[in-house]
Amino acid sequence: MIRVAVLGSTGSIGRSALEVMSRHRERFEVVALVANRSVDELVGQVEAFSPKHAILCDKGVALPATGRSTRWRSGREAMLDVTASDEVDVVLNALVGAAGLEPTLAALDAGHRLALANKESLVAGGELVMSAAERGGGEIVPIDSEHSAILQCLEGHPIGTVQRVVLTASGGAFRGRSIAELREVDAASALDHPTWDMGAKITVDSATLANKALEVIEAHFLYGLDYDFIDAVVHPQSVIHSFVEFIDGSVLAQLGFPTMELPILYALNYPHRVKDPALQTFDPARSSPLTFEEIDHEAFPMFELGVEAGRRSGSAPAVYNAANEIAVAAFLEDRIRFPEIALTVRKTMDRVGAEAVRDIDDVLAVDAAARSVAAEVAGRPIGTTS
Repeated sequence: MIRVAVLGSTGSIGRSALEVMSRHRERFEVVALVANRSVDELVGQVEAFSPKHAILCDKGVALPATGRSTRWRSGREAMLDVTASDEVDVVLNALVGAAGLEPTLAALDAGHRLALANKESLVAGGELVMSAAERGGGEIVPIDSEHSAILQCLEGHPIGTVQRVVLTASGGAFRGRSIAELREVDAASALDHPTWDMGAKITVDSATLANKALEVIEAHFLYGLDYDFIDAVVHPQSVIHSFVEFIDGSVLAQLGFPTMELPILYALNYPHRVKDPALQTFDPARSSPLTFEEIDHEAFPMFELGVEAGRRSGSAPAVYNAANEIAVAAFLEDRIRFPEIALTVRKTMDRVGAEAVRDIDDVLAVDAAARSVAAEVAGRPIGTTS
C-alpha cells in the first residue's frame, strides 16, 4: 500500500490525482489532504477518502467538525509536519506558485518520493531542491506531462548519451495571433485552452508560453542539462509530450492523448506501470495529423524571458516566476492587457536583478521583492514607463 499526501487536493491536479487513486484503492492510501481555502470541496474529499489528516493552509478559515477519523488542522506548519511525516511514502505537490517550495524541501529532506506538479519549486529554488534530494535521499518524479515523457524516454539511457531534449507546447489559446490581435484578447478567451483542462494560472501561462519557459528551467535541474541542450517546439495536437534526441541521432518520443491522469498514475507507481482501463487507448489514426511549429518569439516574449532568467541563474528564475504570478493575476482581473504580462515581468527582472541563492530565506526575500515591484509596475496606467 502506497501512502500518499496530496498537497493542493482541490486544484485541477489534486482532483485528478484523487480520481486516479479512487480507481486503485487497493494500491493507495490517502493519508493527508491539504487545501488552501476550498472548505466545502475538502470536506467532500475527506468524506470520500477518510484521510488521517486534513489541513487548510489558510488559518483564517474555520475548521469544519466532520470526519471522525480525520484530524483537522490549519496553517503551513501543519502542512510541513505532515509532508515530512513517516506516515507518508509519496508527497504529491500540486500547490500553485512559489508556496510549493517549502513542502518540496521538507518532503525531500525526509527521504520521500516527491510527485512534483509544482514547477515553481524547481524554478525558484532549483539548487536548493536538488541539494535537499541528495541530502535526504528523496527522489523527484515529475508530473508535468512533458517531464514525465522525458523521464520515460530516458529509462535505461545514461544522461551522457543525450544530445538534446525537445519540450512540446500546445501554443495555448492564442496560437497564431499577431501582436496587434493579442492587445485585444481578454481573460475569458485566454482560459479557453484548445486541448488541456487546467487551472486558471497555468492556462494563462500556456497562452503566454511562460509555462514552457518554466519547464525548460525544470529540465535543466531535473536532468542536469545545460540550456543549450534544451529546446521547445509548438505542437498544437498535444499528443507528443516531449522528444529525447541521443548522440547517435536516434529520437524517442512519448505519445498519448492529453490527460494529466496518465503522468499522475506513472509518478505514483514509478518505476512500475499499472493497468488503468479508464485511460484512453491511443489511436494513431484519430490523432493524425501531427504538426509542429516554431515558437513566435516576437508575439510571445515570455518564453525567451524565462529562458534568459534560467541562464542568468541565482535568484533570476525566482524573480521571473514571482513577477509572472503577479502579472497573470492582474490580467485575470482585467487590470492589464495580455502583452503587458511580459512587459511587467521584463521591468521587474531589470529592477530586481539577480543574486546568489544560499537558502530558502533568500528565495522568499527575492520572491517578496519581485512581487512588490511587479505589483507596482502592473498598477501603472498602460503605456507609462518605470
